[in-house]
Amino acid sequence: MKVFVTGASGFVGSAVVKELIHSGHQVIGLARSEKSAKSIHETGAEVLMGSLEDLDVLQQGALQADGIIHTAFIHDFNQYAKANDTDKAAINAMGNVLIGTEKPIIITAGILGLPKSNGFITENDKARNSPRSSEITALALAEKGLNASVIRLSPSVHDADDKGFIPFIIQQAQKNGVSAYPLDGSNHWPAVHRMDAATIFRLALERAAKGALYNAVADNGIPVKAIAELIAHKLKLPLVSLSGDDLTKHFEWMSGFISFDSPATNLVTQRQLGWKPTHIGLLEDMEQNYFN
Repeated sequence: MKVFVTGASGFVGSAVVKELIHSGHQVIGLARSEKSAKSIHETGAEVLMGSLEDLDVLQQGALQADGIIHTAFIHDFNQYAKANDTDKAAINAMGNVLIGTEKPIIITAGILGLPKSNGFITENDKARNSPRSSEITALALAEKGLNASVIRLSPSVHDADDKGFIPFIIQQAQKNGVSAYPLDGSNHWPAVHRMDAATIFRLALERAAKGALYNAVADNGIPVKAIAELIAHKLKLPLVSLSGDDLTKHFEWMSGFISFDSPATNLVTQRQLGWKPTHIGLLEDMEQNYFN
């Protein structure tokens, strides 16, 4: 299958590209810079130059491919509403050229802050009033008959060279001289290794049902305090609980995310896709790769 991948040079997208090629698929990777193009080309993929704002280029990539995996997102948390609008327009642009076909389109969303059933976010719990509308947009495409499905990434997709939430938490601990957690630190974050997540994308491309939601979760829910404790231990810093303005000052733009309690299950994902995580968990990965 020839697959159009947005975000093909990104932390998650690059792993997806390698997984697809290793499994015998061909890839067209969207690149917004010469550096990204070089990285994509070196994996053995074709390159299509453009960005998420270039809707005609996105449609060109979608038309050339047998399936689409959309991993790109503009991670500017200071202009999150604008980034979300760009993402929504990109998803709809690619979806519009798939009308009348059975081409699969796999959309990336987040799991943090979603509604829970009996204390856990399951694949049956749909996004409501989320600041990121990727999932809602994808499900609207599925309702039109498109072969659209959603992969919800854990807040920590971890591996060496991670540049996401966990490295920022470590950075803030170094900057402020304390390793902090919100309130009593009992809120939970799920996590998944990048290579396990890449496998879900490939399996979803090959097997996904229309309108399906998949939870890219391996660690169902790690107490945020446990993450802070490991950081305090590795950096030899005091461990502190923060709230209110102190929490906002320490975590800055991330203060709205750090307090979410979002334990999640992956039972439906494992059953429907035949997926099982095989790589190390977040805390072990942090021990090995995040403090070098």
